[in-house]
Amino acid sequence: MRGLLALLLAAFGASVGSAHEGHIHPAPAADLSPQAPLPFALGGPFLLIDQHGMPRSEADPEGRAQLLFFGYAACEQICSVALPAMADAVDKLTATGIRVTPVMITIDPETDTEDVMRKRLAEVHPDFIGLTGQPAALEKAYSAFGIERKRLFADQSGNDVFAHGSFIYLLDAEGRFLTLIPPILTPERIAEIVSSHLGSGAGG
Repeated sequence: MRGLLALLLAAFGASVGSAHEGHIHPAPAADLSPQAPLPFALGGPFLLIDQHGMPRSEADPEGRAQLLFFGYAACEQICSVALPAMADAVDKLTATGIRVTPVMITIDPETDTEDVMRKRLAEVHPDFIGLTGQPAALEKAYSAFGIERKRLFADQSGNDVFAHGSFIYLLDAEGRFLTLIPPILTPERIAEIVSSHLGSGAGG
């Protein structure tokens, strides 16, 4: 499934581009037609633990759509682009009456404790949700969204560097997958794609 995902994305016109510093991300020209259906299924149920120690499923408890990203707190490359872009897009959407929750599921649960994620994500956006959990629960989420992760090496600070997929997933309030969004898009473009799927006034 995960290898097939990359191949199908390439055929769909959203090919996975270069991998640098352990991060796999879309080629610069990649964009997705906001209404174009994907030729494969993504998403599914999961039950994880947020940065406050509370259980959280794929459904948003406040009835909001969600922007979901798989990353880790110490990531200094694509995560440092994707997370702020998600936060800015969320603020732009809020201004138009569309409430969206930004969510990150860690791919480094050994390092990303609840406390680590709570501090890191609070720096990005007050509404950001960080999720971790037991290995089996995380693997279920990784598999559902076609996520591959691989530890490459430790950097000079002793932090593990991972190769990992880096698309943003738009989910509805029930956690159903709607579309993929390349993280290199501007917050304005991300907000446009989300709005095209949800319409004005969506979310709680």
